[in-house]
Amino acid sequence: MTGELKDGWTLIVKRDCATCVMVVPVIAHLQRELPNLTVYTQDDPTFPEGVDRVYDHDLATSWHADIDTVPALIYRENGVETKRTVGWLRREWRELTGIGDLGADLPEFRPGCGSISVDPDLVDKLRVRFGGSVLHSRQIDIASAEDEFEAMFARGFTDGLPVVPPTPERVMRMLTGTSHAPQDVIAIAPPDLVELTVEKIAVNAVMAGCLPEYLPWVIAALEAVCTDEFNMHGVLATTMPVGPVIICNGPGTRAIGMNSGVNVLGQGNRANLTIGRAVQLTIRNVGGGRPGEVDRAAHGNPGKLSFCFAEDEAGSPFDSLAVSRGFTATQNAVTVFAGEGPRCVVDQLVRDPEQLSQTLAACLRTVHHPKLPYAFDALLVIGPEHARVYAQAGWNRERVLQEIHSRLQLPGSEIVRGAGGMAEGVQEAFKDATLPKFRPNGLLLVHAGGQAGLFSAIIGGWANRAIGSDPVTRLVLA
Repeated sequence: MTGELKDGWTLIVKRDCATCVMVVPVIAHLQRELPNLTVYTQDDPTFPEGVDRVYDHDLATSWHADIDTVPALIYRENGVETKRTVGWLRREWRELTGIGDLGADLPEFRPGCGSISVDPDLVDKLRVRFGGSVLHSRQIDIASAEDEFEAMFARGFTDGLPVVPPTPERVMRMLTGTSHAPQDVIAIAPPDLVELTVEKIAVNAVMAGCLPEYLPWVIAALEAVCTDEFNMHGVLATTMPVGPVIICNGPGTRAIGMNSGVNVLGQGNRANLTIGRAVQLTIRNVGGGRPGEVDRAAHGNPGKLSFCFAEDEAGSPFDSLAVSRGFTATQNAVTVFAGEGPRCVVDQLVRDPEQLSQTLAACLRTVHHPKLPYAFDALLVIGPEHARVYAQAGWNRERVLQEIHSRLQLPGSEIVRGAGGMAEGVQEAFKDATLPKFRPNGLLLVHAGGQAGLFSAIIGGWANRAIGSDPVTRLVLA
């Protein structure tokens, strides 16, 4: 392999490094004592003067040796690196080389300098030059006179908004966000049932505007939506206005700067918007889920561009959604829910948990239709001020859901077809029954939103169980 180090001693330096310049006398000493020493210079073929050196003009040696700091002194034996030191620490250099008087006239310690091979202006190009063979995606040539952004529109790769061109440099940079190999198959992407590799996900994550640290969240969300339980094909094909709603939990949400507070379901946060967008673009561009084709939504909703947010766990009086679904508070997880756009619940006078439950139940009854029970799930996003009403009463998640469910037991006489002057409803056979609005565990509860305002939000779901979609939770793994 070009740039691979040989057995023996290797020293990598650059002129634009005061420490490298300082150790030039040491380098000459080393070449006298270590006949198998090879000196590579990164930036100036004439440096260091007075010693034999090799010009690492394309930085291949530095790249393959994973050099981040110079000077770097390395020893290899039988093809394996066994010793390395960077910068100048006299004691280490003497111990590594066995030369007891090495650098006697030099200071005990000087820090090194950044290797040119990790220069932010060069590193993406080097990744492609020396690691680009890991990319298998077909590359599309764009004429010099063609606008690359318009070209993406023209080829049908966008969601209606401009996307970032996924150059090899950008894709390679994105892949640094995961330990997965680029060709690892994460899932089978519906509706066309195409193998979904990490590389394909990375391409679409670039297009969506993600940072590399978002990639594990995109991967986990796609693992979740590409399950039979979530039924992404059905979510696409239904005429109802639903799409994947992605709820993120765990300390990693804060580490990548996700929004769980003010305007949590809106615009303005890069992580929230681009993670959700990357999932949608991947299903579109890899799986073939395009509006007007497989995607048959009668109205759709803006969340089908991206609908992703973090739960406010730090300020919540409840266990998180992920914990309620069997995970721990220290684990990073995503839950996907087939949902429509959010609607606001307003009750600014309530100070009593029973009254708040009554308000929430009354609004939840209207999900899709006030006379349709059991068939649809819902996601209730409780705002901090409403959550405070429950916290002050000592109610936990289970108590809140129990109280809401108890207020959503619907008399059959009120919900049969024709009752209340509405044709919609259940069959006449249920007129003497009492039916729940939601199935057991069909109402999900999340804590999120801004501190000001006694508001919550409801996200109605699609048909549930085998005829529709079930929520799915997956761990986020690096």
